[in-house]
Amino acid sequence: MQANSMCFSCLLNKQETTIRPLKDEEKKKEYLREVLKLLYDHGQTASAPWLSMKIDEIYARYFEPMIDYAPIKHKYNQYMLSKESIIEENIRASDDLIASCIKYVCAGNFIDFGVGIKVDDTILEDLLQKAQTETVSETELAQFKHDLAHASELAYLTDNCGEVVMDKLFIKILKELYPNLHITAVLRGKPVINDATLDDAKEIGLTELVDCIGSGIAMPGTHIGDISEEARKIILNADVVIAKGQGNFEGLYGEKVNPYFLFLCKCPVFVKRFGMKQFSSVFAKEDEIHITE
Repeated sequence: MQANSMCFSCLLNKQETTIRPLKDEEKKKEYLREVLKLLYDHGQTASAPWLSMKIDEIYARYFEPMIDYAPIKHKYNQYMLSKESIIEENIRASDDLIASCIKYVCAGNFIDFGVGIKVDDTILEDLLQKAQTETVSETELAQFKHDLAHASELAYLTDNCGEVVMDKLFIKILKELYPNLHITAVLRGKPVINDATLDDAKEIGLTELVDCIGSGIAMPGTHIGDISEEARKIILNADVVIAKGQGNFEGLYGEKVNPYFLFLCKCPVFVKRFGMKQFSSVFAKEDEIHITE
C-alpha cells in the first residue's frame, strides 16, 4: 500500500526528533535532504514500512546506531508472559476460543513503538482488561473457520514484541482445534524498532510450539518483493495467511496475498482509513476490507 502524505509527515518528524539532540547541524541537514530525496523518488509507489527500512539504512551511514530496543523488547515479552496464564484461562472459559484469541491478539498490538504514540502501560492494561468486550464479525469469523478447516498450511506473520505472546496463545489454540494444520510463524529478519525477531520467539517459547523463520530483512512490515525466498515461499504457498499489525497491512494490502489482517487502529492514518475510533480492532480478510484515504 502506497504511503500517503500523513505517512510522509510522520516519517520526517521521527527523523527530526531523533537527530535533534545531535550537534553537527550540517550533517543533520544533509541527512534530512537525503531522506527527502528518498520520499520524492519513491513516495508515489512505496509503502511506509519500505520507506522506513530505507531511511534506517540512510541513518546508519550518517550516525551512531539508533535506540537499542532490546531492553524494551525484553520488558514487554516478560510483561506479557506474566499475563499469559490468566489470559489463557479467560480464553478457554469463553464461548468461542478463536474469537477470544482474536480479541486478545488485537489488544496486544498496542505495544508498538513505531507509530508515534506513547506506549502507556496503563492503556495496555485497560485494553487487555476490556479485550473480551470487543466484537468480531460473525461473517468473517465463520469464513475464517471454514478456511482453516480446509487448509493444510498456515503462515502466521507476527508483529511486535510482547504481543507475540498473544500470537503464541492463538497458535496454541489453532493447533489444538486443527491438528492437521501445519503452522509457520514468520518474524522480522533483523532487529527493527520493537518488532519481534527469532530471538523474541525463543524468549517467549514460540519456537518450541511451531516452525519459526525470519523474513530476511529489517523492515517493520512485510513486502513480498523484498523478503527472503524462504519467507516468500511460505507465504505464497500457504492456504491461509494471518498478518498481524499495521506494518504488515501496509506492506501486503493489494499484493494478491489476501491475508486475514489483525491489528489495532493506532495512528491517525489508520483511524481515518477505517473510519474507526483510536484503538479499535480490525479482523478481516483483505477482500472484505474497504478503506478511505
